[in-house]
Amino acid sequence: QVQLVESGGGSVQSGGSLRLSCTVSGFTRDTYCMGWLRQAPGEEREGVAAIDSDGTTKYADSVKGRATVLVDNAKNTLYLQMNNLKPEDTAMYYCAADPRACASGGYYLILGPIPAPEYWGLGTQVTVSS
Repeated sequence: QVQLVESGGGSVQSGGSLRLSCTVSGFTRDTYCMGWLRQAPGEEREGVAAIDSDGTTKYADSVKGRATVLVDNAKNTLYLQMNNLKPEDTAMYYCAADPRACASGGYYLILGPIPAPEYWGLGTQVTVSS
């Protein structure tokens, strides 16, 4: 059974940083596309970042240059480092995973106009105050 459990959210001031973590279990990382989604109140779900099994990453334009997604395979943990946070980054952040390789559709399922990965967690809240 695939499980994704996020942690690390919190409240920070504009310009601050946070590192979100996601512990994963129930699947083999080798072929999955993994990443992060977010959803602000009243807004559509938005893809933030994705990482392929070979470490290749892609980011939404809204966070490019401020976000880094990485995986620690030994710890079965996915991270999202967010720097220079802005009030518009305020949202619930969800860890996401899809059994399709990123280059075979996974990127689109996580970062496309209507994110729909097969699995995601319960989320961790990030609040950025100005």
